[in-house]
Amino acid sequence: MIEIAAAQFWFTQPHRVWGLDFSYLSILGFIGQMTFSARFITQWIESERKGDSVIPVSFWYWSIGGSLILCTYFICQRDPVGVIAYLPNTLIYWRNLHLIKKRKLAPTAAAPTQTPKEEN
Repeated sequence: MIEIAAAQFWFTQPHRVWGLDFSYLSILGFIGQMTFSARFITQWIESERKGDSVIPVSFWYWSIGGSLILCTYFICQRDPVGVIAYLPNTLIYWRNLHLIKKRKLAPTAAAPTQTPKEEN
């Protein structure tokens, strides 16, 4: 019972570590930032694999996930700057996914001697 109370106290109270303030919301912020940063790692790996700068579809999913988590974090922190920074971006990422899906479903107008370029 004492352990639960101690854990509850630690998670609900802000703590100063290395001169920085941490709270239970910091965990959410860290998860959001790691998710958002994962998009660059996937983009880097895919670009190295193809030998060219490319943006894989997973980049947009990581962007949406990270933006939503970070937006939630900033809402909980009651920080309007963070909310405004991440909420509109999520709509742009969704739009990019919609355009990618629309492009993949659109028929190509290639002549019989031409072959459409396929993107993976």
